[in-house]
Amino acid sequence: MSLDVRAPAVATTRTVPSRPSAARTPSTPARALAVIAPAALTAALGVWGVRRQNTMWGDEAVTYQLAHRELSQIWNTAQHVDLVHALYYAVMRVIFDLFGAGLLSLRLPSVLAMSAAAGAVGLLGLRLAGPRVGLPAGLVFPLLPQVQKYAQEGRSYAMVCALIAWATYALVDNVPRRSRRRWAVYGCTMLLACLLHEFAVLALAAHGVTLIVSRPPKGVLRAWSVTAAGVVIGLLPLAVVSAGQSEQVSWIGGPVRPDHLLVAMVVGVACARAAPRGQGPVSLAALAVPMLVLPGALLLTASLVKPLFVDRYVLFSNIGIALLLGACLDHVRRLPRWSPAVYVATVAALIALVPLSLSLRTPQSRSNDATAVGAAVREAGRPGDGLLYLSGRQRMLTAADPEDTRLLVDLALAQDPVASNTLAGVELAAPEIAARMREFDRIIVVRAVGVHAPGDSQEEAKESTLRRHFRVQGTAEVNGARVSVHVREGSSRPVRRSGGGLPDPTGVKGPPRDDLGSQA
Repeated sequence: MSLDVRAPAVATTRTVPSRPSAARTPSTPARALAVIAPAALTAALGVWGVRRQNTMWGDEAVTYQLAHRELSQIWNTAQHVDLVHALYYAVMRVIFDLFGAGLLSLRLPSVLAMSAAAGAVGLLGLRLAGPRVGLPAGLVFPLLPQVQKYAQEGRSYAMVCALIAWATYALVDNVPRRSRRRWAVYGCTMLLACLLHEFAVLALAAHGVTLIVSRPPKGVLRAWSVTAAGVVIGLLPLAVVSAGQSEQVSWIGGPVRPDHLLVAMVVGVACARAAPRGQGPVSLAALAVPMLVLPGALLLTASLVKPLFVDRYVLFSNIGIALLLGACLDHVRRLPRWSPAVYVATVAALIALVPLSLSLRTPQSRSNDATAVGAAVREAGRPGDGLLYLSGRQRMLTAADPEDTRLLVDLALAQDPVASNTLAGVELAAPEIAARMREFDRIIVVRAVGVHAPGDSQEEAKESTLRRHFRVQGTAEVNGARVSVHVREGSSRPVRRSGGGLPDPTGVKGPPRDDLGSQA
């Protein structure tokens, strides 16, 4: 009798980088770290240089001015113009009432909102692909140039981004649970984002594509469809009325700064190949790619008919690129032969971001500087001089501090912005403006660089009267605008020159202003 004893066969296997299971419930410390670390980094970057050398650009000056009005006045103004931002102005009015009006009150809400968005991005990455993706994604988000820029801006875009980030998390969290209460939370959050800025509805379209690609149970698609329909119905009145205020975007001649998004799209799609599939009902790539690509693509397509694309309108697309970059970093880090290169590339990228981050915290990083324009007008003007804006809309360029123009006579103004429930006031008819200009010997003229409205009778009357009856005596170029002194032909008043290139009658500059809100 023989025994045939065979050794068990040894299976040959290859060691491959393991990926975390998205179905595994993350631990509480992992969840806390994925939220707190990105939020803390965003807050730290947000408060760094948040005053931007105590300056304010034109759009922020609009926020600053309207947030000083009563809620009823904000509502009355929104009936004529800027309805799309009415809710944001109301929120800022409450914040100004609680904490006072100033640069910190103007910008810190955006810093806090973007910090909340970063926490949501970290939590999304954790939920979809585990902590090794969630934490890097959350930390990448605040480093993105657009995120750094709009985290320090007194406008609604950071708040919209935060609401969309958390609505997206609510969507992902609700797919396997199908709770009516959770769908209500998702719908209310998305509706609030859309009411803060109506282009947030583009994120709703991205969510729809995510669900279609993920193929969840029909009940999930049905519930999302009902919720999305409720959001659209809630947004519809705002969209209809604001469509009649389309002159607010008439300045958009073509896509404004699309390069950042286009580059992000290319990089993000490349990174999508490295994104882990996970075991949950929604994969990271299925969520992040539509969020990155679809809103911008839809807005660029619409711009073929009517120019509408501005990079900040789809700021929330950065949620997608942050998730994809986090997944890519984790994928490459798991390849042993690539690990040193990953660390070197990460350090090099951080070093490359330093000059850009520094430049974003200077007044020159914005398209204009309302504080500098107001200071130039204040320096050039003498009590009783005329003040002329070549376009009535440019009156907002001196709205940062009313003290800059208090001693001057606004020659074209018929009704001030508050009384007229407008942003820039109502101007006189062209013949009245010309007649009033001829009554003055000295006029301070403000014009935005590169802005001209051909066919505008009031602007043509101003230009014509200046050419025929006045000569330029001094000009100062400031960021985004030109401030010039015009004197009547034949006038020979003595003029002293100031360092800014404008006539200075006293040789004494205005007092330094530590906080723009202190004089309002």
